[in-house]
This record gives sequence, C-alpha cells and structure tokens, in this order.
Amino acid sequence: QVQLVESGGGLVQAGGSLRLSCAASGSIFNINAMAWYRQAPGKQRDVVARITSGGSTNYADSVKGRFTISRDNAKNTVYLQMNTLKPEDTAVYYCAADPYLNGGLMKYHYWGQGTQVTVAS
Repeated sequence: QVQLVESGGGLVQAGGSLRLSCAASGSIFNINAMAWYRQAPGKQRDVVARITSGGSTNYADSVKGRFTISRDNAKNTVYLQMNTLKPEDTAVYYCAADPYLNGGLMKYHYWGQGTQVTVAS
C-alpha cells in the first residue's frame, strides 16, 4: 500500500503563486509515474500534469507555461509549482501514483485526499 498526503493549497489572488506538495509513504519502491489532477465543482476530475520516475513531464494545455511538476525521489515527494494563477484554476487538487491502463484509459492505483486551491479574482 502507498499513502499520499497533499499540502500547500489555500486562497490566493489571481496572478499569484502556490506550490503543492505530495508526500508518498508505504510501499513506494515500485512507483513509476505520478500525477496531479484537479476537480472543480460540478466538473470531472482532469489531469493537470504527469511526471515519470525518469523526470519526463507532460501538462494539460490549460496550464502549460504556468505550472511545473517536479519530484524529489530522495524525499519521495512530488511538487506542483503553480504560477500566474487564474480563477479558473480553482479546484481540489489531487496527487496520484502508480498508473495503469484500463480500457485504454490511464488510471492510478493510489490517490491522496486532495487539497483545495481557490483563486480570487
């Protein structure tokens, strides 16, 4: 089992920055990729950014150039640096680990509890 704990959410003004952290513990030796997702009220949960154990990254178009995902393998922690935040970035942000394919869709075995990010206009 793997436990994921997010932190760093909060209230910020538009144009501001936040850094989210996701600390992994438990049976983490076989974790490959990790990701950040977000879910706004009344909307589906969407991927924001992914990072592999080798450091390869990809991002949703809506956050490219503003968000940066990184990982510190020594600390078993993944980060999401969010700059130039917009009100539409308001959502609960979730950390996810250990992806697998199910019916052609990428899913994750482990999820954190989520952290709220609110961007005021």
